[in-house]
Amino acid sequence: MISVLVADDDPAVRDGLRRIIDASPDVRVVAEAWDGRSAIERARALQPDIVVMDLRMPGLDGIAATRLLRESPTPPAVLVLTTFGQDEYVERALAAGAVGFLVKDTPPADLLGALRDIAAGHAVFAPSVTGHVIDLTTRGADRTPAEDDPLIASLTARQVDVLRLLGRGLSNAGIGAELGMTEGTVKSHVTQLLARLGVSNRVEAARIAYRSGLSSD
Repeated sequence: MISVLVADDDPAVRDGLRRIIDASPDVRVVAEAWDGRSAIERARALQPDIVVMDLRMPGLDGIAATRLLRESPTPPAVLVLTTFGQDEYVERALAAGAVGFLVKDTPPADLLGALRDIAAGHAVFAPSVTGHVIDLTTRGADRTPAEDDPLIASLTARQVDVLRLLGRGLSNAGIGAELGMTEGTVKSHVTQLLARLGVSNRVEAARIAYRSGLSSD
């Protein structure tokens, strides 16, 4: 069971997230918080696997709370869930230690998929901000066309399809919808793909897709 703490100053948002998350058999909300300070206190007391963090909250905001949580002896993973997708927020959230960044209109299936991916040790970003994340982490890197990259050439056609969609920031659920596969099948493909590429998470795979031009195909 993946344990989640939801931090948002809007009670209606917290209630909606709890309903979505608790409807899944493998994910459960263990606590709610209404500002950054209460998020830190409850996370330290309950040690959830993931904190779903809003950015703009009264008092201690989500960025500061994320930074403090990541400094804890046993830090939870932090998924930022916000209405603000501007580049400056993405950059600050990453610098604070967030491993995921989604906007609040993310479909429920994609949100649940993101929580599962994060629990498995992967980073997850909304398609609308993935390009900026990749830009931040690949500045100055050389680009090699896919047809000239032996690493890409070693992949199966299906793995290339998955890598292309990873490069666009899609979750496992989103990839499954695009390719007509179940989320479980996508997860298996992603695991094999990461191993083949020799990377540990989805963002590193997305960088490879970016450098090879796959994410823009």
